Amino acid sequence: MNAKRAVLVAVVAAMLVLAGCTGGDDAGDAGDGTAIDAGDAPEEAVDRDDTAGGGSADDGTTAATGDGFAVDAADRDRQLIRTGEVRLTVETFSDADAEVRRVADAHGGFVSDADRETRDRGDDSFTVGELTLRVPSDDFDAVMADVEAVGAVERSATESKDVSEQLADLDARLENRRAERDRLRELYEDAERTEDVLAVQSELTATQEEIERLEARQTTLRDRVALSTIRVRLSEEPPEPEEPEAWYDTGVAAAFLESVSGVGTVLRASVVGAAYAAPYAVVFGLPLVAIGFAARRFGGRLPFGTDE
Repeated sequence: MNAKRAVLVAVVAAMLVLAGCTGGDDAGDAGDGTAIDAGDAPEEAVDRDDTAGGGSADDGTTAATGDGFAVDAADRDRQLIRTGEVRLTVETFSDADAEVRRVADAHGGFVSDADRETRDRGDDSFTVGELTLRVPSDDFDAVMADVEAVGAVERSATESKDVSEQLADLDARLENRRAERDRLRELYEDAERTEDVLAVQSELTATQEEIERLEARQTTLRDRVALSTIRVRLSEEPPEPEEPEAWYDTGVAAAFLESVSGVGTVLRASVVGAAYAAPYAVVFGLPLVAIGFAARRFGGRLPFGTDE
């Protein structure tokens, strides 16, 4: 029994050391930018990448990156996150908004976010807004072309990000962590002492949490590969600002009426100002008047005694 416990403790210690070394290697791979080619990944991982397929350029098109570098679509095992931006000037915002939504729906996509704003310019107003489309990556180029046809293009840009190596790395790391989890479960079943159970359980919990984090990241990447994002900004043509009218272009009658109105405004302002000033005049003005009157009346006389 003692020999069995000693072997179990040694195995757990070896597992902990192995997990620390493996985690360090993974972090090093991510930190120094070393790429893991998709062909070096396990066959099961490559198969899962192929079934995702959303970002593969199977339609024979070419994806343009932000720096102008062209990615040949013949490289079918590449997993690409494609994004686009289109700014359009349209005649009527509501019609353009409906057309963009129709385009997304026709290609099996949807509108994930939308907003609009009405702005005033003088007596007129115009509407601007933005829609975020999520569309299948295979239809990315077709959706871009259809959206650009909705109005006058002010700006159009696309970007492609290759995440094939990240997905292959995630597949390999998940495979290792799942195998480690299975070994820890076996050790947990064979553990007899409380200390051994707690040690294996703690390591098993940490391994499971890391597996869930890796799976969440993997799901996010695959979703972004399968569905491309296109941001569409729509803006109606702003109305031209009105030229200010010169004062001498005003008609005689209109000028007279404006002057009369101005006189009335000045009179009303004077009355209102007097109403505001009256309390101050009563409180501070009357004492000053009384002092002035007294000074004038008794100014030539001595306050005490009589004149010699």
